[in-house]
Amino acid sequence: MASLLRAATWGMFPWRGYCSRRKQGELSEGFVEALKAVVGSPHVSTAAAVREQHGHDESMHRCQPPDAVVWPQNVEQVSRLAALCYGQGVPIIPFGSGTGLEGGVCAVQGGVCVNLTHMDRILELNPEDFSVVVEPGITRKALNTHLRDSGLWFPVDPGADASLCGMVATGASGTNAVRYGTMRDNVLNLEVVLPGGRLLHTAGPGRHFRKSAAGYNLTGLFVGSEGTLGLITAATLRLHPAPEATVAATCAFPSVQAAVDSTVHILQAAVPVARIEFLDDVMMDACNRHSKLNCCVAPTLFLEFHGSEQALAEQVQRTEEIIRHNGGSHFSWAKEAEERSRLWAARHNAWYAALALRPGCKGYSTDVCVPISRLPEILVQTKEDLQASGLTGTIVGHVGDGNFHCILVVDPEDHEELLRVKAFAEQLVRRALALHGTCTGEHGIGLGKRLLLQEEVGTVGIETMRQLKATLDPRGLMNPGKVL
Repeated sequence: MASLLRAATWGMFPWRGYCSRRKQGELSEGFVEALKAVVGSPHVSTAAAVREQHGHDESMHRCQPPDAVVWPQNVEQVSRLAALCYGQGVPIIPFGSGTGLEGGVCAVQGGVCVNLTHMDRILELNPEDFSVVVEPGITRKALNTHLRDSGLWFPVDPGADASLCGMVATGASGTNAVRYGTMRDNVLNLEVVLPGGRLLHTAGPGRHFRKSAAGYNLTGLFVGSEGTLGLITAATLRLHPAPEATVAATCAFPSVQAAVDSTVHILQAAVPVARIEFLDDVMMDACNRHSKLNCCVAPTLFLEFHGSEQALAEQVQRTEEIIRHNGGSHFSWAKEAEERSRLWAARHNAWYAALALRPGCKGYSTDVCVPISRLPEILVQTKEDLQASGLTGTIVGHVGDGNFHCILVVDPEDHEELLRVKAFAEQLVRRALALHGTCTGEHGIGLGKRLLLQEEVGTVGIETMRQLKATLDPRGLMNPGKVL
């Protein structure tokens, strides 16, 4: 045991397995004891229920559980765990809040799930530099609660109260991206434990500059890497001033075309809208029922504006002119915080509102993103395709940056329906690619979009990604089966 632990610390292992692959869920007793020696017995579990809980996310992918789950308390333990697992040929699957939608935590080859939620400290706040350093267990809501009296906030908001480093790993986005950008725009530095246990600071230890031309962009490499290159153990994030005033609104439209045309015209008019979300009539009806709203059942835009009182008045006036020109009606303005929170809670709960359309069924979400100029074309066509497919589904999206989702509610035991969902989703992605868009705006590749990624970036692109993966993870043990 002592020699095993020394090897874990040094990262020097012979090629011999402490992982029994006789059947899923079975590691050698010596290996489990080595895990316990690193993090403590209470922080290791091989119980079936715990493993099952960590083997799936919010997606409908049929996932496999890991062989063990560990809860490290600090970066040193993560480093020792990585060295131990990597040296013994045991796959490593990082785990945050489990809110992903692409099967990213599925243990396709078994292995050890590293649950990072016990590392939940805010390590450093630099208000004058508009930056903060967080551990992986901190969620976006917890961070903004901590920042409440600082005059700052972190605006990237994917809906779910996801862990911030999980958001980094998937390249998450959300309702505020049209004004504040995605995770790619708001990560300044990362602390990453590489597969063999070495510690990397992607921009250098302690650095939090706003721009740099120094060498390769290692930070950008790990944003969106989905746990396939290393374990993110700290993130330095860009903060933003909290707006002086905020106002939200909803408005209904006679057609999908009119709603999306309004979106494009608002952006072309350089109105600095903070949020602009589209919900089709089916989604609006589901949200009314689930969140007890009383909105018109029609294609609808949810909007939000940030700024000074004077600036908001100008933004609201110009937006209302554009919307009325496109046939918009049923305006409802929300200025009070409670009203706005209720409105955006309904939008963030759209996934669960859609699932409530068919209780007992599962949800599958598409995630295409196209150039803004092609948004009206693809959304109108997608609505027609959805109606013709006979599937139960809604359309909702962050249309201010060209990203939208079809939430399809499907019986996972109905093979014929699953085939129709697959055909619909692939047709939608290929239409987006033909319009110079992407197969995923914010959910990531995970298990289900690996072939579509190859269509998107081409043979040379995939080969380059595989070479990067092989350089950092030559044994292919970091979250295997994802992305590539």
